[in-house]
Parts: sequence; C-alpha cells; structure tokens
Amino acid sequence: MHAAIASITAHFRSVTPVTTWSFVRVRCADGAEGWGEATINGQAREIGEEVARQDRALRGCDSTPADAIAPIAPGMLGWAVVSAVDQALWDIAARRAGRGLAGCLVPGSGADGVVPLYANINRGITERTPEQFGAAAAGAVEAGFAAVKIAPFDGLTPGNATEADGQRFIRAGLDRVAAAHAAIGGRARLMVDCHWRFTEATAEAALREAARIGIAWFECPLPETAETVAAVRRLRGIANAAGVQLAGLETASRLEAFLAWTEAYDVVMPDVKYAGGLAETLRIARELSARGMGVSLHNPTGSVCHAVSLHVSAAIGGELPLEIQWGETPLLFDLPCPALPRPEAGASRLPEGPGHGAVLHPAKLDDVP
Repeated sequence: MHAAIASITAHFRSVTPVTTWSFVRVRCADGAEGWGEATINGQAREIGEEVARQDRALRGCDSTPADAIAPIAPGMLGWAVVSAVDQALWDIAARRAGRGLAGCLVPGSGADGVVPLYANINRGITERTPEQFGAAAAGAVEAGFAAVKIAPFDGLTPGNATEADGQRFIRAGLDRVAAAHAAIGGRARLMVDCHWRFTEATAEAALREAARIGIAWFECPLPETAETVAAVRRLRGIANAAGVQLAGLETASRLEAFLAWTEAYDVVMPDVKYAGGLAETLRIARELSARGMGVSLHNPTGSVCHAVSLHVSAAIGGELPLEIQWGETPLLFDLPCPALPRPEAGASRLPEGPGHGAVLHPAKLDDVP
C-alpha cells in the first residue's frame, strides 16, 4: 500500500480566447504528487466543482491506481474528472518506480521513445475561409506531418442538415476540404472530422463528394447512439469502397460501449479523458485490435493529455498515428517544465524522465477558471 491521497485540486490555464485547459493535481501524504487533465471546452467551472467532489470522496484513500475507476457526475464531465485523477495516480506510481509511464503501464514498452502523429489543425484556423484552411494544411505538411485533419462543417447539425441552411453549411465545408486537399498537393493524407453533424443521407452525399476530392478518413459522421450503429456500418461500406477509412467513438467510455460498434468503424479513437482510465484504455485497445479494428487515440486538448497519450500510444504500439492539436498555441509544449518534445518529421519522442513528463507549476496556472 502506498501513501494516502492528501488532496485533489483543480487548476486552469486560459491559452486562447476560446480555450481553457483544466488540470488536476493529486498530492499524497508523503509529498508525492502527479498531474492529470480533464479539459472539456466551456466547462472549466463545472470541472472545478466535480474535482472538489472527488477530493471529498478520495481524500485518505490509497494512491495506487485502480483497474476500475468510478465517476461521480454522469456523462463526459464525470469521466473526464475521474480520468484526470487516474492519470495523476499513474504519474505518481511511475515516478515512485523511477520509470516512464509507458513502461509502467506495459513493461518493456516505449523503449524506442517515438510515436507517429497526425496534425489536427482545426482549432488553429481562426478565419474559416477555404484559403485559411489551405494555408494551415500546407503549413502542417511543411512541418513534417504525413496526415492532416480538419473539421470543416461549421454550423451544420442533424436538425438542419436537410434544410437550405444546412446544405449551405455542407457546401462551405466541402469547399474547405477541396482547398485543404489542393494545398496538400498529394504530400499527406487529408482527414475530415464531422463531429456528428449529419443525417445518414446527407452524410452519404458528403462522403461521396469528399472521397471524390481525395480524403483518406471520415470521422464521426452521425450521432453515436444505438439507433445509428447500422447506418454507420452502411457508411463504412461506402467509405471503404472509395478507399476511405471511417473512424469514431472518441467520447465512448469502457470496453462494452466500444464493442457495440464492432465492424461499424475501421478505426476507434479512445480518449484518455473518457475511456475509463488508463488500464481500461489499454484493455479497449487490446480487445478491439484483436477484432481487426485500428486504434488511434483521440488527443485534441492540452499538455498533460498530450504527454499521457504519447505514453499510452507507445504502450499500445501499432502503426496508426496519434492526434496532436497543431497550431493552436505553443503552450502545448511550453507550459510544462521541462518542456514537452516538439514533433520532428511527423513524430514525437516520449517526454524524458519518470512519470508522464508533463510537470506543471501552479504559479503558471489559475485556481479558478
């Protein structure tokens, strides 16, 4: 048994006018501490309140990471906060063992210390014109990335997708896809994130047009409910016939939720904030890989999630790249001390030293959002 948990506190950092990162620090009675991340855009205050509830529930408990973790609040908020606590406990455990997080999760993993990446450039594009999408995509390729992801369908919802406004949003999104593809010029794969904005019929039409333009990846076209599993399987057949992969499940929690989508997606995207803890993330990857599905972690937020996702990706192995939020802010790398490794040739080294490597200093953070 390790030292008891002494406190669990929330800390925040505003990094752009639209992005605030939410972090969790766990401190133990023996002075050990670790960091996790619970960022959900627009919910920093709610995260702080949920962290306080976890502090009351877990203070005095053993600091050893548990195979099963339990949220307090329902939905994404509860999972994000308890997952951040889990990340921090794994950080502490790896530091105590004097090992990097990857090797602590799966002994022997992370030895080469390099993880392939793809660039999510969406949040770095503030002017949402086709020209800016093209310029950002070209910049990511020039930075060495072999794959680039955009989320071009601003304003679209399943409710308006068949109406005149929705059709304009779809056309505008496809214009952005075409501009990004032209700017890439065959030097990298273009990936499109739909953020669950379509109906089945409008998703099929947009998929066919995007495939004609030349995309390689179509992500989260429909809301992920029990009623849409069959429709997503049909879309996968259309996508695969055009040489496109279908990907999704970035907000799913626990293996059982992923298993319901077997054969619906080519690639599943567990997120270390939502999957159900790091041990559960590894279980999801192992079980779905055995069923022939690719695993590529969803990773669109801040410094701690990036560091943790690098280590978990190294522990999982495989050839699929990890997502990185590219071009939004250099604080992704520079907020921790020492700074996290910057990508080189579309890949990243693991952070050095024990734990996950994203050591934060409270003086550079805020106690309230």
